[in-house]
Amino acid sequence: MYYAADFRNFLNIVTETMEQEKEYLCELDRKLGDGDHGVTMSIGWQAIKKELEQQNELDCSKLAVLAGKTFLEAVGSSVGPLYATGFLRGAKAIKDKEVLSDADLTAFWLAFMSGVKERGQAEVGDKTMIDTLEPARIALEQAFAMSGNFEEAFRVAIVAAEAGMVSTIDLLSKRGRSSRLGDRSLGNQDPGATSAYLILTNFLVSLPESVLE
Repeated sequence: MYYAADFRNFLNIVTETMEQEKEYLCELDRKLGDGDHGVTMSIGWQAIKKELEQQNELDCSKLAVLAGKTFLEAVGSSVGPLYATGFLRGAKAIKDKEVLSDADLTAFWLAFMSGVKERGQAEVGDKTMIDTLEPARIALEQAFAMSGNFEEAFRVAIVAAEAGMVSTIDLLSKRGRSSRLGDRSLGNQDPGATSAYLILTNFLVSLPESVLE
């Protein structure tokens, strides 16, 4: 079973990771964009951490709403509305549930990833975070339908997400500022796909023993 304290832990772990990987994400972005993706992610997640410190009695759904709205307010750039939509869609999927089952966790992440894709209107192959999230969504849905075990299915999703992230190295950028680079965007991993992968892997790391058993 998955509790609000576990979700809170997940959000804090992502914050720490984004801080640790800030320069790496900026380095990736310097090859494709403004070079500030790591800073943007750091600002957004640090804002979430600060807000969490002031809010105590919240269930998982309300924590997801807080994360989405806080990230959007703090960042406001193109990535802000994407993650805000993801968190808000995910929150809706688990509304009013004090404890999350394997099915609830799956519903949250399927809604999260679908929300980001719908808001961004990007497709696999466009060299964006969708190259990470969409393969993960498909893998999670299919694997959970077969096993009914979230942790097992999410591990399959992580493998698909990593393959999608790495695939962006050989893709031409078709969205945003980096699309102006043409062939020069080849050979570089997309920073948005990378930070999306970090978020997913951190959720796996944050799963409590009660889920992993």
